[in-house]
Amino acid sequence: MNQERLLQVLLAPQISEKATWVAEKNEQVIFRVASDATKPEVKAAVELLFKVQVESVQIANVKGKQKRFGRFNGRRKGWKKAFVSLAAGQAINFVEGGAA
Repeated sequence: MNQERLLQVLLAPQISEKATWVAEKNEQVIFRVASDATKPEVKAAVELLFKVQVESVQIANVKGKQKRFGRFNGRRKGWKKAFVSLAAGQAINFVEGGAA
């Protein structure tokens, strides 16, 4: 895989209450990824950027919410998120900027 493409696959870590709970319980990290990203690309990108070993990747499409702007109806853009399972004993610490 092209290294430039791998650097564009991961957009941001998804940090929320649910993401923290999933990280503690299942040893997974949640990322917001490009809408055309595949599981092998996400796995390679995480291993390249954070120097950790990835066991598996699950990907979910999140539908955009229906919103109102005054009397007009609108829709937010949908996005894709990836649940990345790390190997036992490995973690990613976003505060320090890399693998723990």
